[in-house]
Amino acid sequence: METRQLGRSGLHVPVLSFGTGTFGGTNDFFKKWGTTDDKEATRLVDICFEHGVNFFDTANVYSQGDSERILGKALQGKRDKALISTKATFPMGDGPNDRGSSRRHLLNECEASLKRLGTDHIDLYFMHGFDALTPVEETLRVLDDLITSGKIRYIGCSNFSGWHVMKSLATSEKYGLGRYVAYQGYYSLIGRDYEWELMPLALDQGLGLMVWSPLGWGRLTGKIRRDQPLPEGRIKSGGGEAGPQVDDEYLYTVVDALLDVSKETEKTVSQVALSWLLQRPSVVNIVIGARNEEQLRQNLGATGWTLTPDQITKLDDASRKLPAYPYWHQMGADAINPKPVKW
Repeated sequence: METRQLGRSGLHVPVLSFGTGTFGGTNDFFKKWGTTDDKEATRLVDICFEHGVNFFDTANVYSQGDSERILGKALQGKRDKALISTKATFPMGDGPNDRGSSRRHLLNECEASLKRLGTDHIDLYFMHGFDALTPVEETLRVLDDLITSGKIRYIGCSNFSGWHVMKSLATSEKYGLGRYVAYQGYYSLIGRDYEWELMPLALDQGLGLMVWSPLGWGRLTGKIRRDQPLPEGRIKSGGGEAGPQVDDEYLYTVVDALLDVSKETEKTVSQVALSWLLQRPSVVNIVIGARNEEQLRQNLGATGWTLTPDQITKLDDASRKLPAYPYWHQMGADAINPKPVKW
């Protein structure tokens, strides 16, 4: 399994990590993602290790901590071989201090995550979203304290706007605090907004991208096709309702291109979609999910081969959209403002 350096850090991670949002399913929202129990989770984790994937991604809000607990149990006796990322910020209770990125909340949630995971440290700790009510200095100071204490090794941010990231990085530099080395964000062939501002920022500031939902909330698995009824599964059951809405014709155009490339490469649609991402600037790691062994093994097959330039162009052309302002205004100024990819 190929490894890449995670941003401006000394940490190397495999290009694929295993996301555990399907572990537990102990509330209505996450039940639509999956209901992987302890036994099946252990089997999936073992398959990951067999393929060189030793990086596992979770969050405290996934099934209200049950995902972390199941992952911790699956890693018993293997923790020294594994890298774990988890997250905090979103509500873990009904009280006003049971959410956000305050000192109180982060200290409490970090300790709770460590306990559920059955470990003494977290390798990569993400702020799951931006907390505009807590001073950035407070958030970064407590994260720096947790780094100093050895409870977390590296820090990252997820779902931040570009200015949220830059304000945080500037604050770290100003006060000599721990610096975000990774950004975890949504990016897929049917969700390329990341390219407009966050990708140039990541390349300029040395942030490694970990991609979540690389298959467009399950829409790029090959099961959804033009002129065919929606199959049984997560999308039909409502599991994609919380994700970005996609115009049907646009989706089918992208899937048509994926099907063409799939035939050329003799790979599955999902493997082609993942391979496209692995060849994009700033991408360090893709978080893959799976409800079962079959899905996991298929996603693991996205590595070890590459798309040709012509195949990438075909996928780029099918998935391209006019960016929002001010990005469309910048499209004709490549001589002074070059872009890492063509919009």
